[in-house]
Amino acid sequence: MFYFDPMYFIFLAPALLLAGYAQLKVKSAYAETSAITAKSGLTGAEVAARIVQAAGVHNVSIEVTHGVMSDHYDPRDKVLRLSQDVYHGRSLAALGIAAHEVGHALQDAERYPLLGIRNAIVPMASFGSNAAWILMIIGAVLQSFQ
Repeated sequence: MFYFDPMYFIFLAPALLLAGYAQLKVKSAYAETSAITAKSGLTGAEVAARIVQAAGVHNVSIEVTHGVMSDHYDPRDKVLRLSQDVYHGRSLAALGIAAHEVGHALQDAERYPLLGIRNAIVPMASFGSNAAWILMIIGAVLQSFQ
């Protein structure tokens, strides 16, 4: 017998709506500020290098990576990886994202204690966001067989 319990989606809907809203706001802010060129004329990579240098952190390298909004700081390799749009970009979005990621490098250099917790959570959160859709489908299928 095939049975589908609508309560499954009642509990799931708020999380999906919140996640969708957050993603929409991030993409909307990125699109809006990507259209504004910074008056400095600097690229994201140049801004990142200047901030790192001004902070006196000398063991962080900056490199370009593939993907869109794939920017991150790798504390194990001490590498700031900026997506092509951010690395070469001259928009407010590019500079803001570069500065944000440099912030993680500065936290690492200062041995900020909460950064360790963040670094431990990031792989789990990444896995969870990638596996969430698969788990929801499996849950719906399993629920239908009760």
